[in-house]
Amino acid sequence: MSCEKGDGDPMEDPLFILESGEVYRNPTEVKMSQIVMPCHANHCGELSVGQLLKWMDSTACLSAERHAGSPCITASVDDIHFEHTIGVGQVVNIKAKVNRAFTSSMEVGITVSCEDLFSSCQWNVCNAFATFVARRTEEGKVDTHTVLGCVCVHVQVQLKQVIPRTQTEQMEYSIAAERRRMRLTHAEIITDLLSSNTAQLGECQEYQGAVSAERTRVESVELVLPPHANHQVSTFGGQIMAWMENVATIAACRLCNAHPTLRTIDMFHFRGPSHIGDRLVLKAIVNNAFKHSMEVGVCAEAYQGAGALRHINSAFMTFEVLDKDRKPRTLPRIRPEPVDGKRRYQEAIARKKIRLDRKYIISCKQTEVPLSVPWDISNQMYLSYNNVSALKMMAARSNWMLSSEKNKVSIVRLYTLEENQILCFKVETHVTVPAEQAFHLLSDLRRRHEWDRHYQKCDVIIQADEDDTIYRVATPCVSKGGKGQDFILLASRRKPCDSRDPYLIALRSVTLPTHPATEDYTRGEVLCAGFSIWEESNAVTKISYYNQATPGVLPYISNDIAGLSSSFYGTFYSCNKYLEENRDSLAILPPSDL
Repeated sequence: MSCEKGDGDPMEDPLFILESGEVYRNPTEVKMSQIVMPCHANHCGELSVGQLLKWMDSTACLSAERHAGSPCITASVDDIHFEHTIGVGQVVNIKAKVNRAFTSSMEVGITVSCEDLFSSCQWNVCNAFATFVARRTEEGKVDTHTVLGCVCVHVQVQLKQVIPRTQTEQMEYSIAAERRRMRLTHAEIITDLLSSNTAQLGECQEYQGAVSAERTRVESVELVLPPHANHQVSTFGGQIMAWMENVATIAACRLCNAHPTLRTIDMFHFRGPSHIGDRLVLKAIVNNAFKHSMEVGVCAEAYQGAGALRHINSAFMTFEVLDKDRKPRTLPRIRPEPVDGKRRYQEAIARKKIRLDRKYIISCKQTEVPLSVPWDISNQMYLSYNNVSALKMMAARSNWMLSSEKNKVSIVRLYTLEENQILCFKVETHVTVPAEQAFHLLSDLRRRHEWDRHYQKCDVIIQADEDDTIYRVATPCVSKGGKGQDFILLASRRKPCDSRDPYLIALRSVTLPTHPATEDYTRGEVLCAGFSIWEESNAVTKISYYNQATPGVLPYISNDIAGLSSSFYGTFYSCNKYLEENRDSLAILPPSDL
């Protein structure tokens, strides 16, 4: 935990001054500050995570409603990792703002920090992304539900677009489309990964002195009252999460006979609404216990009167038990019940691997991501996300410096950006080729040798799906008598989410056990590279190529950046010519059955 004494609110962005001289503040931004009282705390004198989730949900909902101009409901929440606990007497500062709006849903970014009023220390607690859906309620029509004698129907609202004004907002806006893509495929991909991973795990291990999973089972019922609901008489998503956290904590306590600390909540979706008058049945059980952590599965179901149970939500929460030095304690092992218990036990092992992959790849800052990450089917989704997000973050930077410009047949500009001892470069040009055709032609790296002399040979290794392909690229040696380089590259393609997005082709190095380095080539690495392709009109397209220079890439462009050569112009003039000569051809992508 770092103490940022006197630095102000760590959630604050630097002031952004408009051309008019006006200080800009995001119109959807909402802030909440709460001092933690004993009534908000658990038996350890720390803020209950359930209470924190309620505050986070309320703040995010107000931000969403400010943008939509109508009531909103929580649809889903991405993974949350709690870095620190918060004590009684400390202040919780929550900031929420809409990052991007889609048709009727929007992503809200939430930042939580803690402040000690006596020492002026401030620290980050967690970051989260929630999806809200805007609804307008009209009375007197055929109803979707009846509450308190009122007949109501919910009408989805067409949302206005968010217009990013700062570099940070542009980054979040751009990456929000990628996060949405991952959310939409998350459940299906997790199901596939669990099926493939659990099949490899075999039988459950038996441990001496293991605690029966049945001992940790918890069931509790809550009656949804008006204070638990919003102005649409729907139960607050944060309230449901708080009740779920409560039963999960009880289950975790029953395993370890100690006070557990919640560390992570996996991404979850609300399957259906809950309303005033519902009886909410909450069930929790410890699925598996590892050396220093345990996974608790929680389920929320609702019913009214003699009605059938409705599935509202399911979640997986990871707990630790800390010793007096705040270090994780060793936990007792679990003895699963037959059939369903063994399935949950094995799936928890698979989810732990998925969770580690996700945290390792996605949660790292870009400066901390290793040059090359092992690729396999279990981390494909997260590597693809990281690949595209890194390129979007680089493209959103506003402080590029023009290094060189050539204007012979076509204008080609070379830009550089140096920050934190990392050098990035961008090459920009325009072509008279439709953006979609340029995207298809540049996506197939097997044809790049037709215009880029640095690509000597390129072969498809794995066609993971229609958007992700892994290539082996061989390049010629730069110095006389030296060896050429080869790269194992993941190419991730993205079409625009809407007219405010470009086509993207993101490239980064991965490792494959089937393709180790050989004596004939020096294995090079690419951390982040790729194309951003903007449609400026039906016939004119702006193409920007980005690369974060690594030791493997630098020898090919150092003379251009130093101004001693203009080979970049020749390369992109050839690219321009290649695209125009093939503007009417059908681009042939790698076969999907490779």
